Amino acid sequence: MSALGFNLMAELKDRLRADLSTAIKSRSAVTVATLRMALTAITTEEVSGTEARELSDDEVLAVLVREAKKRREAADVFTAAGRDELATRERAEGEVLDHYLPAQLSDDQLRALVTETVEDVAGQLGKRPGLGQLGLVMKAAKARSANRAEGSRLAAAVLAALKS
Repeated sequence: MSALGFNLMAELKDRLRADLSTAIKSRSAVTVATLRMALTAITTEEVSGTEARELSDDEVLAVLVREAKKRREAADVFTAAGRDELATRERAEGEVLDHYLPAQLSDDQLRALVTETVEDVAGQLGKRPGLGQLGLVMKAAKARSANRAEGSRLAAAVLAALKS
């Protein structure tokens, strides 16, 4: 692989590292902790499996999406348990990670994406998909959304479209 190809593969990871250096210099404790956690999760993903490998930007993005979801869920649990200080920290970490994630689709954009996906799947099947084809529609919608919609929002929109 050429040096150019390698740099393109690790662009997001390099940006995280550069931002970590900047955060360390500016003494931003939450940002430093969050970026270190993200880079550790990426490294763990790289060495998991049978062979160590360099992750592509899409794979790095998937790790960041997973980590951001963990932060949201943890904040909800801490809030429910009355631990507002921990919930606030988890939300702050989630906001740091949000800077690296693609913008989320609005509700209207999500409905349009799901409608197009249902029409495409209908064209492939030769009939309008029903709840029996939920997995097929979800797979296609998830690919189209490209991490721009949270899974639960996407699932709710697909269910609503299939039931109508």
